[in-house]
Amino acid sequence: MITENFNSRTMANMEVALERACVLLPTGSEKHRVRRIIASKIIECANRGDTTLSRLTEVGYAAAMQLTAEGRRDWVRWNSRADFYRYD
Repeated sequence: MITENFNSRTMANMEVALERACVLLPTGSEKHRVRRIIASKIIECANRGDTTLSRLTEVGYAAAMQLTAEGRRDWVRWNSRADFYRYD
């Protein structure tokens, strides 16, 4: 279990970092999947010994930004195959 690998301060830092990063995510059905990916990146960082709140938050933000950008690219790719475009 993850709580056995880290002390309480590191666990608290990881939780805060995850919550901060997830604020950047759009709402939707994929949020849980993306949240798990961000959490795994934060855990990888902590496993390397970098457990400060600032570094964990930085890693979480970077993962959220990358995943959000990838999601937008997928949407554009999907829409580029459509016969029509809708601009709102």
